[in-house]
Amino acid sequence: MVKITEVLPDSRASKAGIKDGDILKSVNGHEINDVLDYRFYLAEKTVKLEIIRGEEALSFVIEKDTYDDIGLEFQTPLMDKKHRCENKCIFCFIDQLPKGLRDTLYFKDDDSRLSFLHGNYITLTNLEKKDIERIIEMHISPVNVSIHTTNPELRCKMMHNKRAGEVLSYLDMLASGGIDICGQIVLCRGINDGEELLRTLNDTAKLYPRLQSLAVVPSGLTAYREGLYPLEPFDKESSRRVIEDVEKINAHYHKKYGKNLFFCSDEFYLMAERELPKDKYYEEYSQIENGVGMLRSFECEAEAFLDTLTKDEREIKRHISVATGTLAYDFIAGIVKKIEKKCRNIRCEVYPIVNDFFGHSITVSGLVTGVDLIKQLNGKGLGEELLISRNMLRAEGDLFLCGTSLDELKEKLGVNVLPVENDGGSFVAAVLGITEV
Repeated sequence: MVKITEVLPDSRASKAGIKDGDILKSVNGHEINDVLDYRFYLAEKTVKLEIIRGEEALSFVIEKDTYDDIGLEFQTPLMDKKHRCENKCIFCFIDQLPKGLRDTLYFKDDDSRLSFLHGNYITLTNLEKKDIERIIEMHISPVNVSIHTTNPELRCKMMHNKRAGEVLSYLDMLASGGIDICGQIVLCRGINDGEELLRTLNDTAKLYPRLQSLAVVPSGLTAYREGLYPLEPFDKESSRRVIEDVEKINAHYHKKYGKNLFFCSDEFYLMAERELPKDKYYEEYSQIENGVGMLRSFECEAEAFLDTLTKDEREIKRHISVATGTLAYDFIAGIVKKIEKKCRNIRCEVYPIVNDFFGHSITVSGLVTGVDLIKQLNGKGLGEELLISRNMLRAEGDLFLCGTSLDELKEKLGVNVLPVENDGGSFVAAVLGITEV
């Protein structure tokens, strides 16, 4: 049962007589515990809602089109509390955060509902077989799974959870039930790479065609690892070996299935100083949210936008600056050179921001903090505007991970700061000051 916090005016629920504060017990005889129950059982033309109001039990029947909403709002989007992660992974980034950050940053979720609704990755360790059966019954697909390794003993060791190995059987259950799976491997040097990585890739390939794709990403190691499992960062040579292993296995299964299944994140290519694969390699860019193909897509979008510029747009005059992480600095600087070549009145300085806040081994743009931006850009020639990646800010677009606000950054640097969406077209438009794309 879930509490209704608001009934939207003039909605079907309002016209039926349902009120704020009512308790929703069931829909068409099915008990409602969370958003998945609600959405699944609401998808009928006729719905009978059992409502508790005080000590009264009431029934309401609503006629509608199958997928129409009826206008009920609940306390949280999940209509339930988030499921907390029950693992203590040796690479967990949250365990490596410094003290004193926002409380929400320390919450570890491992929620299958968020996997379906928002693309979050889950480990399967807090699910039971009945939960897998529910996913299959409701055809909640795709499910994003952090696999890490298919070696049961090693998975238990990496995740410090005795169930981590046995729940690997859920992958077969999901695949047999027609549920698509997107996989992820957080790779730890000397732990689940090498032969263990090859084993995992070969094992997960057996899930095809339900396996849609799998991303291999390096573990992020901050300067706050005291007392944690000793992990070694990937370097140029070890990154190259990872790429070679993944590309070799992928080529084998591409020949068998006619589809690329396995991808290394862009970080590996940058650390290895290897050229990114071509656009066609990434096919539908199914793992772009995992940092796979993000830079290649960005480059293609930027070049396409540059090709559409009018003569007047190519004559725009601006002096601006861009701040990025150290890993992507050369790439962003290369894009800026292409813009300056096409638009000769554009002057754009690109500044690599060293991550003093989390530690110098953290090099990605999304973890650049406001305090580092202020410290390293104060007094620099930033021009009329500073561009940053929107990924540096939380979803609301107002705060960096360190707690610095966007307004505070603008005030400290004395320049307008523009967060830019992570696509090449938006970046070129922002450099040129074009507001309509």
